[in-house]
Amino acid sequence: MNKHPRPRYTDKNSIQTLREGLEEYYAVNFDFTHPSTQPKDFAKILLAHDASHVIYGCDTDMYNELKILPLTFWTSDFKFRDFLRENKNPAVDVMYAELIERHGVIWLYSSILFELPRLLPELILMWGKTRNRQRFVPYLDFEPMLNRSLLEIRQEFNLLPFIK
Repeated sequence: MNKHPRPRYTDKNSIQTLREGLEEYYAVNFDFTHPSTQPKDFAKILLAHDASHVIYGCDTDMYNELKILPLTFWTSDFKFRDFLRENKNPAVDVMYAELIERHGVIWLYSSILFELPRLLPELILMWGKTRNRQRFVPYLDFEPMLNRSLLEIRQEFNLLPFIK
C-alpha cells in the first residue's frame, strides 16, 4: 500500500497549472534537492528535470525515472546530445546521488534491471508514436508555460498518449 496518495499532477487530465504541479512535486518530494538552493546554471537543469516530471505526469519511482528520459528526448527540444553535454553538469550527479542516498546502490541497479523489461514494450510504442513529431516541448525554457494548465500543455504537445 502506498504511503501517499498519487500526486494530482500525475493525473492525465490534471487542470493544475504547471506552477501548481511543481509546488506539489516539491511538497511530495520534500527531501529532494530544491533548485532554489543551488547555483543558477546548476538549478536550471534540475528545475527542467523536475518540470518534466510534472509535464509528463511521471512520479519519481524507478519505472517513471527510466521512462522520462527517452520520453524527453523524443518529445522535447532536449535531445540525447544535450543530455551528454549536460551530463557533465553537477546537477546530474546530485540527482543520481539522491537516488543512491535514498535507496542504496544495490536497490538502484536491481530496480533498473527489474523495471526495464516491464518498460521496454512501452518504450517501443512511445518511440513509434514520436517518430514524426513536429512540435517539441521546450525543456530548458519551460517558464512561459508555468501558468498554463497541465492538460492544455499536454494537449498542445500531444503528450496524452504517453500518460497513464
